[in-house]
Amino acid sequence: MVNVSIARRYARALLDVATEAGRADAVSEQLSTFASMLADNRDLSNVLLNPAFTSAQRTGVVEGLIQASGAMDPVLANTLRLLVDRNRLAYLPDIARLYRDMADAQAGRVRGHVTSAVPLTLDAVQKISESLRALTQRNVVLEPRVDPSVLGGVAAQVGSTLYDGTLRTQLEQMRRELKQH
Repeated sequence: MVNVSIARRYARALLDVATEAGRADAVSEQLSTFASMLADNRDLSNVLLNPAFTSAQRTGVVEGLIQASGAMDPVLANTLRLLVDRNRLAYLPDIARLYRDMADAQAGRVRGHVTSAVPLTLDAVQKISESLRALTQRNVVLEPRVDPSVLGGVAAQVGSTLYDGTLRTQLEQMRRELKQH
């Protein structure tokens, strides 16, 4: 089990330096991309996390990835080098998650997802996000999801609050009301 307090310290330090440089959101995006790449590529994660590979080999792989990315923020590149030096790359997924959460909180953003029966247009997601901003008094970043069982309408979850405007829920409510009469 990964110690979250260690990941939190790295995420906080990275956020402090990135914020000071005015690049917190860019670093968040690049960090999430790097963590996803590590999670999605089994061979890559094996090389970077397996103690059978030397620190020099892991450093070489990370340096190659930094160079291949082209425009990786220097703050993030240095953090990745530090994680390799201290043998803490296993913490990267937690660092990325905690960093994003801290950056969102600092920027007054909250993340959520909107579920619909069919894919929503970018404009529709933006309108829903604006409506939720009025309700929550925070900038809402939505991830669209498709679930055919919704039938119609949308359900949006922001934090632990669910705003359910699905046809299924409305039909269920009508059924309960009719049952009472």
